[in-house]
Order: sequence, then C-alpha cells, then structure tokens
Amino acid sequence: MRLLAPFLVTLSLALSSAADTIVLKNGRRIVAENVTEDASHVTYQTPAGQMSIPKSAVSRIEHDDSTYRSAATAAADPPVSAAPVEPVRGYEDVAMLAVHGDSVDYAYIAQLETDARSGALAAVAKVAAAHHAAAQFLVAKGDTDAAIQQYRQALVFAPENTGLLLNLAVLYLRESQFSAALDPLERARRVSPDTADVAKLTGWAYYGANKMNEAIEAWTRAERLRPDPEVEQALAKAQRDKAEEESYREGETAHFDLKYYGGAAPDLARELLRVLEEDFRDLESQLDYTPVEAIPVILYTEQGFADITRAPGWVGALNDGRLRIPVQGLTHVTPDLARVLKHELTHSFVGQKSHNRAPTWLQEGVAQWMEGRRSSSEASALMDRGGRGLVPSLGAMEGSWMGLSSDAAAFAYAWSLAAVESIIDLGGVTDISRLLDQLASAPSAEIALKETLRLSYDDLNQQTLAYLKRAYLR
Repeated sequence: MRLLAPFLVTLSLALSSAADTIVLKNGRRIVAENVTEDASHVTYQTPAGQMSIPKSAVSRIEHDDSTYRSAATAAADPPVSAAPVEPVRGYEDVAMLAVHGDSVDYAYIAQLETDARSGALAAVAKVAAAHHAAAQFLVAKGDTDAAIQQYRQALVFAPENTGLLLNLAVLYLRESQFSAALDPLERARRVSPDTADVAKLTGWAYYGANKMNEAIEAWTRAERLRPDPEVEQALAKAQRDKAEEESYREGETAHFDLKYYGGAAPDLARELLRVLEEDFRDLESQLDYTPVEAIPVILYTEQGFADITRAPGWVGALNDGRLRIPVQGLTHVTPDLARVLKHELTHSFVGQKSHNRAPTWLQEGVAQWMEGRRSSSEASALMDRGGRGLVPSLGAMEGSWMGLSSDAAAFAYAWSLAAVESIIDLGGVTDISRLLDQLASAPSAEIALKETLRLSYDDLNQQTLAYLKRAYLR
C-alpha cells in the first residue's frame, strides 16, 4: 500500500541514550545519563558536564531504559558535550546547599556572590561552583534559559574558567543560538588555545551559523589536538558541503541564507526566498515562535542532493539544520515545491521550539499539516488497519525513520498526519504550540502529551481512529 511519496524528513546527528533518575535523601531528583557508583560516590553525566555526589546523600537510583531521544533533531542538536567543570574542595557541600528541596536556593547563592566580591579565590571558587550546580539542576529540569543565566552569572566572578565557558557554549548550541555560542568559545580559546574541546565546539557553532570554512578550520584543529570519531565524521561532512557549494551562487533575506547551484535560474532563487519569507511569517504566527538564527537553504541538482545527503531513495528533501532541496529543471516555484518548502521549514520551527525534543511522529505530522496535506485519501486504509488491530506504536515512532522501507515509511507518515489532525481538530494549532513548549522540558514525549492534552499514546491512537471515522468515513 503506497500512501505517500516522496517523503520530506529531518535527519538526526545525535545518538539515543537512556536516562536515570538519582533520588536524593532530601527529596531532590536529578535526571542524568551514564550513572555509575562506587563505594563512596555516585557519578553521572548531564548536558552541563560530569558531576559526582556522596553516596551517603542518595536514597536510590531509578533506571529508565525507555527514555526517548528524538531522532528528528537537526544539526542544531549535534552530539556535543563539555568537559566537566573542575570541582572545588567541598563541592558536594556547596551543591547541596545551592540546590535542595527540588529548587535552587537563590538566597544562599546571593550570599556567596556578596562574599566573592572581595576577590578571595576560595570565595570565587565557591560561587562559581554554586552557579554551576544550579545550572546543572535547571538543565535537568528543562529550563535551559535559566541555566544559561546561571552560567553567565558565574562567569562574572570567574571569567576565565574554561569549564564554565564550554558548558555555556553547549547550552547555546542546543538552543540553536550558534552566534551566541561563539562568544564564550572565543573567550575559552584565548584562555586554553590548545584544547580539543574548544575547537570541537567551535566547529559546531560555525557549522550551525553556516560558516563552512571556519567550521572546517576549527574541526581540523580539533582533530590535530585529539583524534575524535565525531569530529572526523563532522569534518568529512563539512568538506563535502564545501566542495559541492564552492561554485554555488548566494542570496539572503532577513531569515534565510541561500546557496544554489549555478544551473538554477536566479529568478527561481528570488521567488523561492519570497515564498520562504511568507511561510516564515505564517509559521511564526501559528506556532508562536521565532527562530533565532538565519536558516541555511541549499538548492541542489538531483545528483548533488543524493551525493551530499546520502539519504534513502524515498527521501524527497531533507532538513538537517540546513534545508536541502533538489530543484533541477525548475524555473519557478511550483505548487509541489511550495509544499516542500513549507514542510521543511516547519521542521526548523518545531525542532527549535521544542529544544529539539519533538518525536519524529510529531515532527512529520505537523510538517505535513502545515504544508496543506490532509488524511482524506488515506483515511479508509488507515481505518482498515486500525480495525485489524494494526494501530502503530507511537513510542516506536519517536526515533529515526531513516531505516524504514518505503511502505513502512508511508504508513508512518500517514498515521502521524492523522494523529496531528485529530489534535488540531479538537484544540486547534494552539494545542500543538502548547505541546511543543511542554516537550522542551518534559522527561518524555508521552509525559508531555499527558501534561498538555491529558492523553496517553493509546488515548491519542483511539482519538485518531475516532477522528478519521467522523471526518472522512460518514
């Protein structure tokens, strides 16, 4: 059964990882990855770095191997991490005082700031440690903006602390604020010019900002300082992009940086930018969100698209942080191309608004809905499969679809659209916007769905079947 082709997708550069919850005796809960323990300490990894706490402070560790990691992320969410901040003597005591009762003790941190204004090294180290602990806690809670402010405040007192600078840069990168990430990275480079972590993150910042030459230079330096498979892969990809795009023409608007192969008509490029700007304003209004950075758009020949993306044959366009679209033979924006543009641009909005945590079924469902696609032609087939107990598992549709066959992908796309249609039918696009906001901080996609719409995955599947019957099979 062929439901939909070609497909328009996002491509992940991140890997899945399970998360655990460390429950402390004071009631605080820390969501972290790679939790290990020895006789005296529990060590764990968070997006803010590696930390440890005394085992005597831990009540239990809750393991969760099913925690989701969206594969609908883009280059905006690269596999980046910062080296751990060097803990000061007695860090655990400072951390426990800075964060307790499942909240940040801002009064305690304010007192440390007062003490640190004396310039005493021990006082400065303590306030930096307290802000780092608070930032780590806020990251685990999903409040990245507040965590960024904690790091910025820590750097007021310890401006040359490379660990703090790198952790701040990581948070900016995960927020797709690539230009903002370059400031702490440049400061870190001046402090630690021969540090591979600085060069690696600088490469991601430049790549996200669509500055390919600078990204290649940074990653080449990182590889020279310390060989790294992630850097090697990213560098090879950037070099392919550069080689393909060296003869490309360029154009830009307030929200887009365009590159297109020499055979493409300049009139097509101008019209395409105009259409994208119109789509940008529409999505900005509907989703109540404005991406921070200019969005790169690359127009390819069919062969150029295949060579660069190396995507399955059923992929018709792709968004991996850059909108990659084959336009060979076109002289103007056709209705089909207009739908592709709206679809791929939607991925950028959905990904960034959800902090790159939107599951693939939601990414693709919203993107199809925004391009104007509806379930009318597929409703009967979907209902037939539902009647035979073949309703898909939304949990299994959270991750990457790139390994699916064309038939399996067709069904995944069709069901995702129907599920999103059912949500919008009851609550409008506002419910989608609210769900994306909740995803930014919820521990899982299904929990976000429950907290926003009071629906489990099973509930949503049943709601989708009822909607299809009501809307299309009267």
